[in-house]
Amino acid sequence: MVDATIGQGGHSLLFGKILGPKGVIVGLDVDKRAIQRTQFILKDLVCKVILHICNFSQITEYVGKLGIEKVHFILADLGVSSAQLADVEKGLSFLNNMPLDMRFDKRLKTTAADIVNRADERTLADLIYRFGQDRASRRIARFIVQQRRRRPITTTGQLAAIVSKALQRQGKKRKHRIHPATRTFQALRIAVNNELENLKELLSCVPELLNKNGYIAVISYHSLEDRLVKNNFKQNKNEKVYRIITKKPIVPSYEEISRNRRARSAKLRIAQKQ
Repeated sequence: MVDATIGQGGHSLLFGKILGPKGVIVGLDVDKRAIQRTQFILKDLVCKVILHICNFSQITEYVGKLGIEKVHFILADLGVSSAQLADVEKGLSFLNNMPLDMRFDKRLKTTAADIVNRADERTLADLIYRFGQDRASRRIARFIVQQRRRRPITTTGQLAAIVSKALQRQGKKRKHRIHPATRTFQALRIAVNNELENLKELLSCVPELLNKNGYIAVISYHSLEDRLVKNNFKQNKNEKVYRIITKKPIVPSYEEISRNRRARSAKLRIAQKQ
């Protein structure tokens, strides 16, 4: 199996306990620290474990280098882990003040601070609307540009405060189901890490990599990701490449959400190669 986003190794640990000594888990992640932690977490598995710092868009290239022609199962969990949110160097959280970075892979050149401080107002607004789906994107972009004229925006705390102020209405207290900066932070993270293009590349590679009757499973956390997965599975079904296992996405139960609030938006879709 290939765990395309091995993260903290939780999924691979469960699957690895089922696989025997002839089983192989290939774990990919762009986060060097995640790979280092996972080495320790999976060290007692009897199956073979191969870990590599690699974006899942390069899955075909890396698996080929290992001499593996086909795989039985590919898993991609597209969520951000608690460890990544807490990592000051990642700069992903608006709940704690951190340098405004947002790169999962430090080899990338552009940070969120670069975009926020250099992009023109229209580009910022379009980015927040496209990747964050925030209807107040133009107002948010205007506030960002106004504030950066006074001083550069370099921390997550600064940006969160600016977005929150932009979404306040004079004389009214606006209720938010989520933090007002959530969509803006999502948009910047997607842009910095080129997440949607990488997901498209992964999905396009899967049919050639999977064995007959092999499975592809993807856990997404927002509608932009889920739509890409849904449409890809549907297209492959129409071309008689896949059989869709999940007619509707599997979502967490109330009990699971109560134990892990970050799971509330998760959607799992599974398809099988015909």
